[in-house]
Amino acid sequence: MAKGIFARKSVADFEADLSFGGGLKRTLGKWHLTALGVGATIGAGIFATTGTAIVGDPLRPGAGPAIIFSFLLTAVACGFAALCYAEFAAMVPIAGSAYTYAYAALGEFVAWIIGWDLIVEYAVGNIGVAIGWSGHFRELLSHFGVHLPAWLSTDYRSAHDAFTALSGGATDAGTQFLASAWQNAPHLAGLPVIINLPAAAVVFLVTIILVIGIKESANTTSAMVVLKVGIILFFLAIGVFLINPENWNNPATGGFAPNGFKGVSAAAAIIFFAYIGFDAVSTAAEETKNPAKDMPFGIIMSLLICTVLYIALSAVMTGMAPWQTLGTPEPMITALQQAEGPPGLLTFSRFIIALGAVIAMGSVLMVFQLGQPRIFFSMSRDGLLPGFFSKLHPRFRTPYVGTIITGTFVATFAAFANIAEVVDLTNIGTLFAFVLVSAGVIFLRRSDPDRPRPFRVPWVPFTPLISIVACGYLMFQLPLITWIRFGIWLLLGLVIYFLYGYRNSALRRRS
Repeated sequence: MAKGIFARKSVADFEADLSFGGGLKRTLGKWHLTALGVGATIGAGIFATTGTAIVGDPLRPGAGPAIIFSFLLTAVACGFAALCYAEFAAMVPIAGSAYTYAYAALGEFVAWIIGWDLIVEYAVGNIGVAIGWSGHFRELLSHFGVHLPAWLSTDYRSAHDAFTALSGGATDAGTQFLASAWQNAPHLAGLPVIINLPAAAVVFLVTIILVIGIKESANTTSAMVVLKVGIILFFLAIGVFLINPENWNNPATGGFAPNGFKGVSAAAAIIFFAYIGFDAVSTAAEETKNPAKDMPFGIIMSLLICTVLYIALSAVMTGMAPWQTLGTPEPMITALQQAEGPPGLLTFSRFIIALGAVIAMGSVLMVFQLGQPRIFFSMSRDGLLPGFFSKLHPRFRTPYVGTIITGTFVATFAAFANIAEVVDLTNIGTLFAFVLVSAGVIFLRRSDPDRPRPFRVPWVPFTPLISIVACGYLMFQLPLITWIRFGIWLLLGLVIYFLYGYRNSALRRRS
């Protein structure tokens, strides 16, 4: 049995699964890959989770203005993992993700674990994207005189925590708004009815679009990259003139690093969500002209660009407003609300940030929601999931069953979940995938040293080991409850594999 579950799917097997037209056309260069990486990385993470990382929550301390070091720490961990991804992407130049690489290099069982784990990155991560989108959409509506009540645009835990903070003397506008959900919500069976309606609605809308089918062009992708970077540059251009240096090192609020390295580390584990997506570069290996050179360049360069933007953004944000007021799902808008400056300029800036974030995060929502059913599709085609996941719509030719199931799952949890809990689960799942990919490099160097490697990770086993240690360190900064939830999720996946996937594996049937 042990030999069976570690059976590998050869590159030839993957090629046989491709369309009759053959492999994808190799047209992408290093700068195309860099743009792809920047576009996939800049999303809900930087727009929504930075506030939680700066302020912290009841489960862990915040970094305060020292959040810039949190971004550096996370970038280092991602950089070493990126090199390991690049080796696999060049060695197995087939369109796919870590699931594809694991199946070809480490066998079916590890591939299942990573494939099951990717559900946490894509589907659960998209819950966080939808929640972040909702906050910016609510702000955008307010500029047109439409004000959603708080109990229709937030979650139960956020409302309760804000009400508790308000009772403890908090006075900022964000806390007051969230607390109003607890105070004004209608009650059903004695419990307040609090639901994030915009988050659920946008997921249902995206699901309908994806079932019908959507064509993405290179021009659209490039336009979205320009928009995302433009939003950040616009915020920096305005915010740099609104900085109050006292906010960076105010003794009354704990100074530059109010919780020391513990706060920096805890924040790094949170803002890791802002880096999820750089691995999307590796999925374009089959369309890259020279994977051996262009893959490492695209992955590392996109990480560098995003890191520089993130550090500049967090530095300006914490200079504009007292750091302890930024713990909202839309920290850039909150910083503009707290800053001192011309009211007209601040109002206009909030409108631009809200509009841009709604569009940019909507594109991330679309891409991740597009990706998850296709992971289901690939696993179903391999026999590891039921066949209906690979069933195509007779008219639209899309994996509609998996798309509808994913959309229903994401929309339901987006309506009620707290963004911090969602981000934690997504982060631990993605970090775990990075650990497995890095370990796979070491394992395959020993078990199959003669396999052609167009790109080789330097200084093996030290580089992969550094990646494993760095990612593991970030994992251990996450709360215990996150580990428990992740453990339950993995156990559920193992049960499904041995009850269904192992028995129905297409690779095993061919053998």
